[in-house]
Amino acid sequence: MNTVPSSSRPIPSRPAAPRWRRALLAATAAILAAIAWLAWPHLFGEREPLAAYQFASVQRGTVEDVVTATGTLQPRDYVDVGAQVSGQLERIHVEVGSEVEEGQPLADIDPTVYRARVDASRAQLGNLRAQLKDREAQLALARIQLRRQQALIAEDATTAESLQTAEATAQSAAAQLEALHAQIEQIESTLRADEANLQYARILSPMKGTVVSITARQGQTLNTNQQAPVVMRIADLSTMTVQTQVSEADIGRLKLGMEAYFTTLGGSGKRWYGKLEKIEPTPTVTNNVVLYNALFDVPNADGRLMTQMTAQVFFVVAKAEDALLIPMAALAQGAAHPAQAGPRASAGGPGSGRGGSRPGATVPSATAARGTVKVVGAQGTLEERNIELGVSNRVQAQVLSGLAEGERVVSGLTAGAADARPQRTPRL
Repeated sequence: MNTVPSSSRPIPSRPAAPRWRRALLAATAAILAAIAWLAWPHLFGEREPLAAYQFASVQRGTVEDVVTATGTLQPRDYVDVGAQVSGQLERIHVEVGSEVEEGQPLADIDPTVYRARVDASRAQLGNLRAQLKDREAQLALARIQLRRQQALIAEDATTAESLQTAEATAQSAAAQLEALHAQIEQIESTLRADEANLQYARILSPMKGTVVSITARQGQTLNTNQQAPVVMRIADLSTMTVQTQVSEADIGRLKLGMEAYFTTLGGSGKRWYGKLEKIEPTPTVTNNVVLYNALFDVPNADGRLMTQMTAQVFFVVAKAEDALLIPMAALAQGAAHPAQAGPRASAGGPGSGRGGSRPGATVPSATAARGTVKVVGAQGTLEERNIELGVSNRVQAQVLSGLAEGERVVSGLTAGAADARPQRTPRL
């Protein structure tokens, strides 16, 4: 039997790799190459010199230096309507929210007792007036008798004793008549008081306004002997007073007549404006915090402002409109402690260097502060520049000179750069 040598046997061929596997390997290789190409400059190449910083552009806008405080709204004009007489509150004619006119009936107190007093005083007055007529008649008779005795004594037809008796009788009748006139005046005064009390049994509105609260209830007995009970409060809501509590640290920055505005909860950011009208000299102390009341009025024609609303109040100490602005963070990056300089340039006047505010901006007359910022130069490099500052707050600062609109200043560090900054070892 003939056999074929193993060396001469044909070797079987392997099957070709599937196409999808070759495509997957090619895509993986392309992705790895792209990642390496992108990561190479960051890992082994030079970093972009400005990549570690955050920038802000110098822009125009409005900046305000304000004193903030919390206040409450109260009607400017209001009156607590009380009862002047005692008795049962028989009926209340209005409700909370009712619009009332001056002189309109508000409530009635049971008038039975006061009507009876008026009737009694009138009856007594009528009795005294009847007595007055009798006394007048007696006085007239006494004077007639006196004249008769005087005529008789002239003819020596009567005695001196009879004349004296007639004179005394006339004088007595006149005195009794005067006493009766005094009694009548007294009763008339009592009657006027009783009639007034009867009128007070009907409580009338002392002013035009809105019933904002009712503290008494129908059927309640009111006692005015101890204190005047308050039945309701009526207020004119067309003008509201903002009563603001300002801390002793900020009260020195407030000036009468300065602009103030406030917002309310749920007011959608709407601002109501007014002028500071009063600073009460006596403070209130709450939890060892000294607070002074600052008040100003605002119109409320649409009735949107209501009693006891909470107001977030802003007193405008200084304001600059259409001014060059930079964030306060840019000053922190340039210099930690801006130094005070000479007098502040006016808003519309020429400034030293670049920039400045357009005419129309308002700044207070005070010493201008200077600071340093880092600015992106024309060659794309950072340069430090001294600037003059105007109005500022915790967020923004006005630039009077040293910068131009549109220039970019360093406002902070990127997250990676901030993490890479060396940490200080805390002192023990």
